[in-house]
Amino acid sequence: MRTTILVAAGLVCRALGHGDHGGSQKPIVNENANWMTKHMAEEHHISDFDASSFFVLHDYDADGHWEAEEILRTYGLMDESNKGVPQSRRDEIERELLRLLDTNKDGFVTRDEFVAFINSGKTLPDMGTGPGHHGDDEYEYEIHHWEKYHDENTPLEELNHPEDIEHFKKHEMLEDAEERLEKLNKMAIVEDNIPSKFRRGN
Repeated sequence: MRTTILVAAGLVCRALGHGDHGGSQKPIVNENANWMTKHMAEEHHISDFDASSFFVLHDYDADGHWEAEEILRTYGLMDESNKGVPQSRRDEIERELLRLLDTNKDGFVTRDEFVAFINSGKTLPDMGTGPGHHGDDEYEYEIHHWEKYHDENTPLEELNHPEDIEHFKKHEMLEDAEERLEKLNKMAIVEDNIPSKFRRGN
């Protein structure tokens, strides 16, 4: 319960930090908008962006180029929601996107390559993997549930949606695991690691 209170308080602080957006911050986009526009609205609540800023935002290790794994992550293929996508389809998506973007065929996509691709009038295609969930659990919960159904005025007892319960349960499990590990680290000898025949009383 203490974790639930702390996490809820943290989300309230983040909501206050974002200011009053009248509910969800998600920009309204035309249903016929391209995948990039929908992705930025759905996943980042951003409506005004250019090719360079899109590239930097999705260069997760900030090394100046996209590896295949980063491209797949941007398309949500590292997210739980796409765990059912077979490896053959993942490989197909990777090949297709590299074919479009990697003009010098070195296996990476640089910012210059991506900007040139966009400036030529093209856009990232919709590969049928959804809006591209690629944040951690905390981020995904906040942006897709908290901001849609709750705000800084939501009392703790109203955080009872299935998504709320699942989210706070994960926090409780993580805290329990951390406490157990901390206790084990403080012990000179961990009895569970000793073969039973060498334990006292055996």
